[in-house]
Amino acid sequence: MPSEQPAWVRARRELIGARIRDARIQANLSQLELGNRVGVDHKTVHRVEYGTSDPGLGLLLRIARAVDVPLTELVR
Repeated sequence: MPSEQPAWVRARRELIGARIRDARIQANLSQLELGNRVGVDHKTVHRVEYGTSDPGLGLLLRIARAVDVPLTELVR
């Protein structure tokens, strides 16, 4: 299985990451605070927000709860 994702997957991850970043800022949380709430370090939050990682459903659910936004709004 190739390690490179198609360009559209990367673009979609970046879009979802931007929505997460906007929701985090709206919730008045730093990356460090969000990371503490969801059980990851701030570097992981950064990678999710900038689309360089491929977060699992569990992490996305925890992020959505922490920023008080339905998951469907973040990944639409």
